[in-house]
Amino acid sequence: MKLALLILAVVVGLLLLFELGLRLLFGFGNPPIYVADEQIGYLLAPNQRTRRFGNRIEINQYSMRGSDISKERSASTLRVLLLGDSIANGGWWTDRDYVISETIAAQLRSSVLGNKFNQIEVLNASANSWGPRNELAYIERFGTFGAQVVVLLINTDDLFATAPTSIQVGRDRNYPERKPVLALAEVFGRYVLPAPQLPELATVNAEEGDRVSRNLAAIEKIQAIARQSNSHFLLAMTPLLREVGSPGPRDYELKERQRLTDFTQSRQIIYIDFLPLFNSAQLAEPLYRDHIHLSPQGNRLVSESIGRKILDFQI
Repeated sequence: MKLALLILAVVVGLLLLFELGLRLLFGFGNPPIYVADEQIGYLLAPNQRTRRFGNRIEINQYSMRGSDISKERSASTLRVLLLGDSIANGGWWTDRDYVISETIAAQLRSSVLGNKFNQIEVLNASANSWGPRNELAYIERFGTFGAQVVVLLINTDDLFATAPTSIQVGRDRNYPERKPVLALAEVFGRYVLPAPQLPELATVNAEEGDRVSRNLAAIEKIQAIARQSNSHFLLAMTPLLREVGSPGPRDYELKERQRLTDFTQSRQIIYIDFLPLFNSAQLAEPLYRDHIHLSPQGNRLVSESIGRKILDFQI
């Protein structure tokens, strides 16, 4: 009996140590959580603070990646609104000081604009797997926050993005709606249990018709909202890793890329296509952490290019 109790105490003690280690070292048990939204699809829940794999994640009162802000911009502040998906957001793999919005802000502070304005803010309204229609719904809800510049950062896949949906919130392990009771439970759910099947999401992903046209229409509406707010508008698109170098984008991607270029020219949209810039790099792989998301080096390249284009505007 004493031996059994001793073994039980040892097992419980090891589990507690394992639980504490997962929480303190990796941030398991405290993932960023999401909220469903009928128009936007989903947002990161407001007012969150957490740390994942050593990277600090802060979500403000408007579900942006970053610290709390005032709704109204002061006259002495330069404010840029960055809209995007996981590339702009940075996810759990990017510390708050190194997301694209922060590196753009640092660049602008060290430029001539740093002498012109007392404060420079680059707001980061983004979430994993958002597309242009999610971003449009966000800016329709919250507005531009008085930003002098609105930047929409997309990637090639976003041209084919589906309509906003909240199906995955609370059902897909990458979109939890509440904190797990234990860090051990989160690890088990993420790495041991099979991913849950979401047949309703398959229906959304099978959206018929001209998706690209719908997403271009959303981009045009974002541009219109920016203009109505007296904001400059900038569109930028990063390529997938497989598009860089040879053989380059697939035929259907080349077609839609040209369609996007023609669209931006006809609407007089300032547009940065990062594919030529990435192709000019000696190696593409160091710019990426996986097939789509950027490494710190890739983030710097994108941030510097966007920052230089912002400096071209008359602000």
